[in-house]
Order: sequence, then structure tokens, then C-alpha cells
Amino acid sequence: MNEPLKSRREREKQARYDAILNAAELVFSEKGYERTSMDDIARTASLSRALLYVYFKDKAAIQRGIMLRAGQSLVTRFENALGSAETGLAQIRAMGEAYYRFYLEEPDYFSALTKASTAIADADEDQTREMLCSKNELMQLMTAAIHTGLEDGTMSRERISSPAQTALYLRGALHGVIMLCQSEATQAGSFPADALIRHTMDMLTRSIASQ
Repeated sequence: MNEPLKSRREREKQARYDAILNAAELVFSEKGYERTSMDDIARTASLSRALLYVYFKDKAAIQRGIMLRAGQSLVTRFENALGSAETGLAQIRAMGEAYYRFYLEEPDYFSALTKASTAIADADEDQTREMLCSKNELMQLMTAAIHTGLEDGTMSRERISSPAQTALYLRGALHGVIMLCQSEATQAGSFPADALIRHTMDMLTRSIASQ
């Protein structure tokens, strides 16, 4: 195949793929996932229903495509956080801040990632690989910061026996508190969500700090 022609077709294919996800994000936001139909998405994307099925076999596959977007958005935020600080401890704190901003600024993406671990079970081979790669990138960035912290002395070698395990602990703990702040119990409680989340980040930072 002529290379420029192939390149143009690939760009057109990517443009349609992006248009479908853009349309789905819009309709999901307006109507909710359950009430949205494939016809709704096709109509919003200005595509025929038949062409929509060429790209995605069902609505769940489209949702997984949005999850991939969400994952890449968070990866970019973590990369920026990693480059914004010099010490490992400061990098991890910056990633915590980035995760909190992700929750505040992209709540639909945050919600999508929360459901990704169960959605991956029904994904096809390509989507499974991409979703796992995105998850691994996040973990690798956090683990890299922890290795840096151990090397520069800002993190405690006595408390951190496994950087990968520590990365899971940090993300899981912060995610859990953010989810708690969405619950009715916290909204009715004594502590503002922002104060509770920042207190959590302070406590997590101290739990791995060398001093």
C-alpha cells in the first residue's frame, strides 16, 4: 500500500475512534451510562450505527476505551509530578497531589478508573493489554519515586521493604479516603473532605519518611 495513503487512512481511523469516545463521554455525562444507547452515541458522533460497530462491539467496549483515556490522563499527571520535584519523598507527595487534582478536575475519568479493575475481565486482547500497560505505567512511576527516595535518604529503608508494595499501599490508602469523602457518612461528618484528604497525604508521607 502506498505509505501516504496508509498514513491518511490510519489518521482517519484514529479520528473516528476519538470522535466516538468524545461523543460517548458527552452522552454518558448527560444521560448516564445505563440510559445511553449505541444509537445515542452514533447520533452524537454523526456516524451510522453500522460504522460504530466496526470500531466497538458494544457499549462496554466504548466505556473501556474511555477508561484507557482516563488512565493515560493520570499517567501524564504522574509524569509531570515526578518531574516537578527533586527528592523521592517530594515526588511521591506531588503524585498524591496530582491524584487528588485528578479526582477534582476529571471526576468522570476518576470514576471510570475506579471501575477499570472489574471491566478488564470482559475486555478483548488489545484492550486488556492496553489497560494493563496503563496500570503498570502508574505503578512504575510511583515505584521509581520510592527508589529515588530510598537512594537520596528521604525515605526510610526500615519501613520500606518493597517499593512496589509500598506504592500499592500509598495509592490504595489515598484512593480509599477519597472514596470515603464521596460517601454520605463523610459528607455528614465533622471534617471537610479537603482537610481529611490533605491530612491523609500528610500521614502517608510521614509513614515512609526517614525522619
